[in-house]
Amino acid sequence: MHALVIYESMYGNTHALAEAIGRGLGTRWSAAIVPVAHADEQNLAAFDLLVVGGPTHVHGMSRGSTRHAAADAAAEPDSRLHLDPDAAGDGVRDWLNGLSAQSGVAAAFDTRVDAPALVTGRAAKGIAHLLEHVGFQLALPPQSFLVTGETVLATGEIERAEAWGSALGALVPVTAPHRS
Repeated sequence: MHALVIYESMYGNTHALAEAIGRGLGTRWSAAIVPVAHADEQNLAAFDLLVVGGPTHVHGMSRGSTRHAAADAAAEPDSRLHLDPDAAGDGVRDWLNGLSAQSGVAAAFDTRVDAPALVTGRAAKGIAHLLEHVGFQLALPPQSFLVTGETVLATGEIERAEAWGSALGALVPVTAPHRS
């Protein structure tokens, strides 16, 4: 079974989680981990499972303006933030909005600040909605992974992402897909 994990990452957190999810899936699946900047190069029909993740910006998926703001924050002289090597370009929202009708099984994840979801929003909910809109069935409810106020992954999130990937891999193929 072949899985494709597409991620958008500004500061490397979502990238690290995508790698961890891939390791978790790798216990049962072969998993390709691909930044959204290279997602158009992939033949989605060649994969049995699609996992898509991105950061939460302003209560949802990133937009061009929020990605530019994140890049500007990293460019500040006193910033401790570092851009992910594949941070430039379109985000997950843009890529998903450009997809034609699809079918298959998918899952969505995000990173968000460690605060109530009502306050932070959840990009994974929007990702899941767009995945369903183009025809994917969700294997699990959208999943959030937490970062601190300093945009560092919270303790234990890498391990939690790996466990989520393993659990996801054990569920697919899906007989009763989750609806968001």
